Amino acid sequence: MPTQPSNISRQQQVRRVLARQRPDRIVYAPNCWQWFAHHLNHGLLPPELAHCRTQLDLIKHLGLDVFSRNVYCDQQHCWFGGLAEEVWDGVEAREEVRIEGRDRVITRTYRTRRGTLTERQRYVFADSTLVQEIFTLDDVPDPLGTLEELLRARRWRFLPERYAQEQARVGDDGLVVAGELHSPLKALHFLAGAVNATYLIADDEARVRELLALHEAAQLDLARQMAAAGVPAMMTMDNLDAAFHTPAYVEKFSASFYEKASRIAHEHGSTFFIHACGRQRANLKFIDSLGVDGLEGVAFPPLGDTQLDEAMQLTSDRFIITGGISAMETEKFQSADEVRRYVEDLFRRLRPYAHRFMLAASCNTSIRTPWKALQWFRDAWREFAVG
Repeated sequence: MPTQPSNISRQQQVRRVLARQRPDRIVYAPNCWQWFAHHLNHGLLPPELAHCRTQLDLIKHLGLDVFSRNVYCDQQHCWFGGLAEEVWDGVEAREEVRIEGRDRVITRTYRTRRGTLTERQRYVFADSTLVQEIFTLDDVPDPLGTLEELLRARRWRFLPERYAQEQARVGDDGLVVAGELHSPLKALHFLAGAVNATYLIADDEARVRELLALHEAAQLDLARQMAAAGVPAMMTMDNLDAAFHTPAYVEKFSASFYEKASRIAHEHGSTFFIHACGRQRANLKFIDSLGVDGLEGVAFPPLGDTQLDEAMQLTSDRFIITGGISAMETEKFQSADEVRRYVEDLFRRLRPYAHRFMLAASCNTSIRTPWKALQWFRDAWREFAVG
C-alpha cells in the first residue's frame, strides 16, 4: 500500500500534524545525525550511500520525511544551533580549535571584568560525539557574580537568510525546525554542569532565579525573532529528563519561559517544542498545561518511563509527540521480521493519535545500528503507515 499520495507532499504531511490534522499516513521523520556523521567520517557508508554527503541526503535517499533541528547543525562543533549567533556586550568571546590525534578540541574564552573564563569541549572522533571537559563556571571564586555578568552581556541574533537556505535544501520533503533555544535551567546546566548547578540553586535559590530571568528575557527575544521570520516550528534543546529537570525545578526556573515562548510562537502561527530524552512521566501534564506544542524524542522503557500510547493518554489532544525508535530496537533486532512486528504493534497502538504523532528516533540513532536495520524500519513504515 503506498505511503504517499502523489498530490500530497511530505512537507504537507508534516504540516498537517503541526495543525493537529490527520495526515494521509503516519509521518516518519528520523534523526540520523550522529549515525550518518560516524559512518561518513569513518568510511563505513555502504556503496549505495556513496552519493550522500549529509544527513539530509540520507533521509531523501530513504524516501522519508524531514522534521529536523539538526539537518543544518555542525555535528563536530556544537550539540545544536547554527541559525543564530551570540552577541556580546562588554565581554570578549573567542574560540580556538585544535586537533589532538583525531579528536577536535574546542576552547572558548570569555574575557570579563572578573577575569578570563574558559570552556572546553572535545569531539571524540572514535565515538562521533561531543563531550564537555571544562564548564565555564568551573573553579570560579564568585560563580553567581560571574553568571550575572555573562547573562547581562549575552544576546542572540537570528539569521533568517540562513534558515531560508536550509529550508530551500529540504524543499517539499519536510520542515527545518529552528532548534536554537535553551531554557533558563538548561543555561545554568551548560555553564556550570548539572552537579554544580544543583549546588548553586541550593545555596541561593532566590538569586539564581533572579539571574536566570536575564537569560529568559534574551531567549524570548530570540523566539520573537524566529517567529517574526516565519519559522513553522522552533525548539528549546533542554533534554527534558526528570533526573535533572525535576517538576519542582521546571516550575521554578523554566515554566515561565516555556509558557511565554509558546505564546509568542502561537501569535505568529508557529509551534514550540522541547527536546526530551529519558524520563518524562512526571512532567508531561504540567508541560502540556503551559501551552507547549510537543516533545521531541520521547523515550520509552527501558530508556524512559512511559510508553508512547500512555504519554498520549496523559496529555491533551493538542500535544504532539515524536519518537518510537530507540537504540534498544535498532541495535538488538536481527531480522526484518522482528522490525516488522514491532512497527505493526507500535502503529496499532498509536494510529488513533496519528494527528499528533511522528515516528522518530527517541533522541538519536546509535552509531552501532546496522544499515540494514534502517532499511527494515523504512520498509515496515511503508507497509503499515496507511490504515
